[in-house]
Amino acid sequence: MTGTLHVAWDERLTDYHFGPGHPLAPVRVELTMRLAHEFGLWNVPGVTVAAPVPATDADLELVHSPRYITAVEAVSRWAEDLGARGLEATQFRYARTFGLGTRDNPVFPGMHEASALVTGATLAAARAVWSGRAQHGVSIAGGMHHAMAAQASGFGVYNDPAIAIAWLLDQGAERVAYVDIDAHHGDGVQAAFYADPRVLTISLHEHPATLFPFTGLPAETGGPGAEGSAVNVALPARTKDASWLRAFHAIVPPLLRQFRPQVLVSQHGADTHWLDPLANLELSIDAQRATHAAIHTLAHDLTDGRWLLTGGGGYNLIEVVPRTWTHLLAEAAGQPIAPGTRTPAPWREYVAQRTGLTAPEHMTEEAPAGFEPFQSGYDLSGAVDRAIMATRNAVFPLHGLMPL
Repeated sequence: MTGTLHVAWDERLTDYHFGPGHPLAPVRVELTMRLAHEFGLWNVPGVTVAAPVPATDADLELVHSPRYITAVEAVSRWAEDLGARGLEATQFRYARTFGLGTRDNPVFPGMHEASALVTGATLAAARAVWSGRAQHGVSIAGGMHHAMAAQASGFGVYNDPAIAIAWLLDQGAERVAYVDIDAHHGDGVQAAFYADPRVLTISLHEHPATLFPFTGLPAETGGPGAEGSAVNVALPARTKDASWLRAFHAIVPPLLRQFRPQVLVSQHGADTHWLDPLANLELSIDAQRATHAAIHTLAHDLTDGRWLLTGGGGYNLIEVVPRTWTHLLAEAAGQPIAPGTRTPAPWREYVAQRTGLTAPEHMTEEAPAGFEPFQSGYDLSGAVDRAIMATRNAVFPLHGLMPL
């Protein structure tokens, strides 16, 4: 499946960095782009790579409150001025009011500028798609789906997917669908559009009983006038490939076909993998790769290929994130990489030099990544089928669909 692809990328995107020891280490993005380069993806016909410009305050205000943006700018400036001394007590209390200076979202010099550039990259990809300059647009450093209108959260300062969706609506888009396959609930994007029937948000995630942000139950279906616009599939911890893919295909394609979006936006957190240290799902890279391909197919089937995609979570920095997201980039470029392919030797050498760690030798675990379709029969004694039915019962009738 082919299509033009705009890649919004600048090495300055790795400046989004909460400091040593923080799980969201920018080396994961650096190694992804390096691996994609070694596979020659930037030379594929129809692929363009361009440096984005930072989002303006007006862009950020599409989702975030002016008072919050002012706070981020001030705290960022104080961190620059004070350096290793850290924020003063009154400054620290002010920062904490907005979710900044926490363990998840520590303050760092240049925080506003780095966060605005991440958002600018996602906006650049959205503009390329909406203008028709490219069918697909990707912001691999984006996907900060937890940030709220006036609060930093879950490693996110500005919510770039929500801002891009709001921008698309401002440009005249009438129906935008957002599919979030991160292990964590896409709560910030859901909150931004909870009462907006023009946006369908679908999040597949680990059950909130066992994972941050502890939201995303099937009963969260949208606000007044937008009932059914929020869709949540809360999967039990330890869910594996076949069950996860079964849930995805039981929920996402029928709802998207019924909603008929003009643009498909997707967040591709890699923390569903069994090696991820911050979540409890057990997918292989093969299942993640299969999901990227399924979303790509849906974009061509339903939106004439208008597909905006971002990165997201993912905290196994060497073995998982670079491989998964390189598969995503290759899929979007129309050049999918076969599962058994060896990782390029120059990339493995670079990983060793850059991190002192051993890089994986193959692009996947070569798992089967197959599943039994839900429509072929279900078993409500199983936790995953119960999760699927909870979501279908909650939202399918609101879209004129039968749960069974």
